[in-house]
Amino acid sequence: MPKVYDKANARTKPDWLKIRLKGNEEYADVARIVREHHLHTICSSGMCPNKAECWSRRTATFMILGDVCTRACRFCATKSGRALPPDPEEPERVAQSVALMGLRYAVITSVTRDDLPDGGAEHWAETVRAIKRRNPQTAVELLIPDFDGRKELIDIVLAAGADVVGHNVETTRRLTPLVRARAKYETSLATLRHIAESGVKAKSGIMVGLGETDDEIIETLADLREVGCRIVTLGQYLRPTEQHYPVAEFITPEKNKELIRIISSIVLIAVIIIPIASFDLFGAMEEIELEIEEVEVYTKEEHKHSNNTLKIGAVLCDA
Repeated sequence: MPKVYDKANARTKPDWLKIRLKGNEEYADVARIVREHHLHTICSSGMCPNKAECWSRRTATFMILGDVCTRACRFCATKSGRALPPDPEEPERVAQSVALMGLRYAVITSVTRDDLPDGGAEHWAETVRAIKRRNPQTAVELLIPDFDGRKELIDIVLAAGADVVGHNVETTRRLTPLVRARAKYETSLATLRHIAESGVKAKSGIMVGLGETDDEIIETLADLREVGCRIVTLGQYLRPTEQHYPVAEFITPEKNKELIRIISSIVLIAVIIIPIASFDLFGAMEEIELEIEEVEVYTKEEHKHSNNTLKIGAVLCDA
């Protein structure tokens, strides 16, 4: 199997990963809404390099249950430590912000709250219900923690009626104990299986560039397919600070297509390649079906002129 990655200086971002930061009225408006409603976003707490681009297009991922995580994963920039009690007014503030932003598709994530008896499940559910009450036409995607694999807690979240529920495996089986605090690869797979078996669209995400092999990527995607996950994002890992897990490799634009070819020839799954995310997948999620018949390859330029929609089985490359 050909190599997918080029070795690179892990301390210096390659030119293809560098973007020009930009701000406009939309960015300023999203920032104002987030600030005035005392909201947290993974865009800020996770030091996401796409924040300026996404906010300029009025796209943001809300982060609930505070900004302090009870785990300390080595790849993540979110603060860890002792978290404050959940804010009971937060669900309504998020719902109001979704309305003010005019979102057709809202994405919610959270810190992990191992300190709470229900892991924050009821807070999750109330946030979904609040969004749906105030914004009945808005589709909702969730990116949930593993809840230690407790199905009764996952069921509380699922019962709220989100349209897509994701949980990220983040990396391969071998690398999981090196980069994810407390999390277990098998627990993540079990969480995704339970989501899929409930009838809700199941989604996951994998970071590349942590030192995984091509075969491990294929194995992970096959594992995800086996548990019923049909939507997966692959994104280049970028080290938030020198204290975080180092970047082992950078994927090059030239080799994106090779990665796509390898994946599409072996694993029937909708894989979205994100060297550095610069598109809005979420406006088209209602078009996604679970069963995949074929894989189509789109370049970013082609995608730009397709109303920001991706067909099921589509793979976005950088060429």
